[in-house]
Amino acid sequence: MEAIQGIVPFILIFGIMYFLLIRPQQKKVKEHQEMVAALRRGDQVVTQGGVIGKVSKVKDDNEVEVEIAAGVSVRVVRSTITQVVNKTEPAK
Repeated sequence: MEAIQGIVPFILIFGIMYFLLIRPQQKKVKEHQEMVAALRRGDQVVTQGGVIGKVSKVKDDNEVEVEIAAGVSVRVVRSTITQVVNKTEPAK
């Protein structure tokens, strides 16, 4: 009986940690992956470095080309894109 009373606080702490830290983080990671997977040409994005630009080309599964100024494009790893500022409408 005393052993069970000693284990219960640890189980409660783990449950609280799961619902307050682990689960929201997993949800945030999933949303980020979906956002990055939905990137397409014309989307205005912000990178982790704070660079704002427009997606000019989706190269492959891992990188995109972002135009940061007129005639200036950089290759960016998809996972470093933190935010999509403006989405373009899908072509009809």
